Amino acid sequence: MTTNGLTGATRTDGHRTYGNWRRPATAGLGGLGMLATAVLFVGIAAAIIASMTAGLGPALIVASVFGVVLLTVAVKDRHGQSALGRTLNRIGWTRTRRRGSHLYRSGPTGRAKWGTFQLPGLAASSQLGEWTDSHGRPFALLHTPATRHYTVVLAAEPDGAALVDQEQIDNQVAEFGIWLANLGDEPGIEGASITIETAPDTGTRLRAEVEGSLDPDAPPFAQTVLADVVAQYPLGSATIRAYIAITFNEVYRASVNRSKRRKPDEVATDLASRLPGLTTSLTATGAGAARPLSAQELCEVIRVAYDPAAGRLIDEARAAGEPAALTWPEVGPAAAEARWGSYRHDSAVSSTWTMTSPPRGVVQSGILARLLAPHRDIARKRVTLLYRPIDPARAAALVEADLNAARFNSTASAKPTARSTLSARSAQATASEEAAGAGLVNFGLIVTATTTDPDLEPDARAAVDSLTAAARLRMRPAYGSQDTAFAAGLPLGLVLPRHLRLPTEVREAL
Repeated sequence: MTTNGLTGATRTDGHRTYGNWRRPATAGLGGLGMLATAVLFVGIAAAIIASMTAGLGPALIVASVFGVVLLTVAVKDRHGQSALGRTLNRIGWTRTRRRGSHLYRSGPTGRAKWGTFQLPGLAASSQLGEWTDSHGRPFALLHTPATRHYTVVLAAEPDGAALVDQEQIDNQVAEFGIWLANLGDEPGIEGASITIETAPDTGTRLRAEVEGSLDPDAPPFAQTVLADVVAQYPLGSATIRAYIAITFNEVYRASVNRSKRRKPDEVATDLASRLPGLTTSLTATGAGAARPLSAQELCEVIRVAYDPAAGRLIDEARAAGEPAALTWPEVGPAAAEARWGSYRHDSAVSSTWTMTSPPRGVVQSGILARLLAPHRDIARKRVTLLYRPIDPARAAALVEADLNAARFNSTASAKPTARSTLSARSAQATASEEAAGAGLVNFGLIVTATTTDPDLEPDARAAVDSLTAAARLRMRPAYGSQDTAFAAGLPLGLVLPRHLRLPTEVREAL
């Protein structure tokens, strides 16, 4: 789902609140989009012509055919999906199963080419390289040839909101809004994603730290206490990691009317000078000391996501001073199976949800706190916020078009509904804030719950339903696209609208 959001805020009763996000709308009649309205007029014209040339009977048949087609588009469920969309989704899933595309086997005995453990699905053709920025830090550069995108992944250490004054939290949220708005001014940025991952702590790092610092001449009581801490503390504890993926396109606009494609080394040279500024600007947002991930670190993150059992082995190898030398063709799963409502990959089973509606009304800064925190019924959880910044030059035209569409929908009926009137007011507020300098972004949200025990999958599903309801989010399982949604929730920088066969503009016009 794509929703427009502004980086602004208001105060209510002394508390800062946020909101005024809205789904892009097109002008249409009776809840139909622009394209569906055009089909309606074509159907009316066809029925009139059939009535004049062939009589009333054929005219009724033509009108019935167009009526059924429009009915499948107009009738939508609470997630905003039409009957036509659900039918096409089911047909696509049936075709996928018949072709066997929902099954993935890699390695020397698998179906994947070259006998490697390459990533499945949208990331299968991705290529990974490593470069050095202007501060001397190595950074991984992920190239997706299908969409001609390049992605840089940053690791962050969020400060958290514990023992932090509300005024400072408000300032951090404001700085994050400014950071998002500035992404629209950065040349070549196609999208950005923020992934918060919670996973069980293996205790390997704690054990290595204690054993490396333990004095052999320490009192036996102190050594016993430290040994108990190492043995007991990791039980039930969790680690929280944050990743920020920024996706750039390969096109360099040399002038207004001329652009050229860049090679990977040209993109890397450009990003080497821009990364320090992007990481430094994140400090004030509460993200902590952000730094780019190296190629080896990114390989470990993706490898553990597809095979959680490898996490302990990688931590033990790193603690022993012998990090696992992974390459990009080795990070994919050995076996995976996409199901209608879940995704089986190596040693785990995952279920993924996508946001269909953001919280209605206004919210405070801690609305997602419970969703982002670790949960005892979910072994591994990833919450990914997807952003597509809109260029300021396009933002003005976009909000004006949205305002015109909202006004048309409100005045198309002699008795406008309360929802259409409120939509027009919201569109007017969005246009006013954009004119005052606020940034405009399209955003979405993906939640992935992973468990290593298939019997615990119902508990994880129930936990996610409870957490998303507490966050006032309307989420829908990614039925028939679990493998794609799983990959989109990883810090790979995949921009899903660029992978669709049917353009997003056409989908929104229905």
